[in-house]
Amino acid sequence: MAFPVDLRRCQALGLAGSAFLALGGETAGALPVRDLLSPTSGRGALGLVGVYFGIVLLTAAWALLGKVIRGPEPPTPRALLPVLALWAAPLLLAPPLFSRDVYSYLAQGAMVDAHMDVHLHGPARLGGPLADEVAPMWRHTATPYGPVFLALASALSALTEGRTPAGLIGMRLIALLGVALMAVALPRLARLSGADPAVALWLGALNPLVLLHLVAGAHNDAMMLGLLGVGLVLARGRWYLVGVVLVTLAALVKAPAALGLVAVVVLRGRTGRVRTAAGTLAVAVVTTAAATALAGTGYGWISALRTPVSPQNWAPTTVLGHATGTLLHDLGSDLAPLALPAWRAAGLLLTLAVVGHIWFRLRPGPVYALGLSLAAVAALGPAIRPWYALWGLFLIAAAARDVSVQRRATAVSGVLALAVLPSGNPADTEQIVLAVCGGVLAVVVLWQAEQVFRAPVLERTA
Repeated sequence: MAFPVDLRRCQALGLAGSAFLALGGETAGALPVRDLLSPTSGRGALGLVGVYFGIVLLTAAWALLGKVIRGPEPPTPRALLPVLALWAAPLLLAPPLFSRDVYSYLAQGAMVDAHMDVHLHGPARLGGPLADEVAPMWRHTATPYGPVFLALASALSALTEGRTPAGLIGMRLIALLGVALMAVALPRLARLSGADPAVALWLGALNPLVLLHLVAGAHNDAMMLGLLGVGLVLARGRWYLVGVVLVTLAALVKAPAALGLVAVVVLRGRTGRVRTAAGTLAVAVVTTAAATALAGTGYGWISALRTPVSPQNWAPTTVLGHATGTLLHDLGSDLAPLALPAWRAAGLLLTLAVVGHIWFRLRPGPVYALGLSLAAVAALGPAIRPWYALWGLFLIAAAARDVSVQRRATAVSGVLALAVLPSGNPADTEQIVLAVCGGVLAVVVLWQAEQVFRAPVLERTA
């Protein structure tokens, strides 16, 4: 017999996990360069153990909350919102975790504010202390982000006068706004799709990946998903034009959200679909032109979508490309340099085929189809990061009614939550050992807690 689980215990356990994450991040996170510690130092090692201890506690709390939601007296979506706020609270003032991308955002905002072309030049062109905070692999790389996000980053740069600590807080608040929009949209999208709103909110917003990467990591994917979700909700009703504008703005944060325009057309029903498609396209074009003109960043982000990906990348097409290139090189073939581009082109073609199959053959509901399509884009693209999984998972959570699909999404989320070091750097053997130690320690603590709670239950039933 397992120990009794209720909403308050889940809240407390998740809060403890977030607190350990935040504390561990103070020495093991993606800190400013001047504050970086060696992973082998005592404080750095202790921080890494603490972060993974917190991840396992948080993930366990989330899994137990899933049992409560599927129990005989499930909480309402409104009752879950304070849980999200409580779990996110310790992460708000923590240093960036699991990625240094937020420093790139700040540098890009400063470049736009200084009238530099971020679609031609990387942060190295900016120079100075802020550019030094950007991960070396991205310092000379142009940005593929759209004018909406760049306008936000530029406004933040002007507001904070380029001060990194204030900028980090500002970027996290922007990401938090995106997460809040996601939480608002999920129950409504679930009702549109005939799914359980509480389960949708649990799987799509309380998910550890949201807390680790959108809140703690302050990724701009939060704003993309938030605008996309609210846009889809509004597009279904009488606020159709506003919905199209918001979905377009989401795509002008990050391009994958443009697939949401297809879902908007399908959401409007079968009658007058050609007219709806033409109207949607016209509104999207006008919105894009207006946003680009206001941001003043031009259309270079379209060509910048070909921005090279990092070599430390485990996307299937990239892994197969490197493996094939190595094999051809060892065989003395002149085709070795073509292996990686060929596999990435094959990934693009496969993505188009899968997306076409979803919409024209499987034909699930539009929200579910969009979630599956974005999942395919993330999985088959040239780069994979754990937070990319949220592109599809957010909408799958809102629309999937099959318990087996929800369980698979839960398992994927749990695995990906452990996939990246808090510093955002590649892992070595020593760091992996420390991370495993933190996770194992958390499992032992959870097992001991179960024994403590189980004893009174056994005594009462004896």
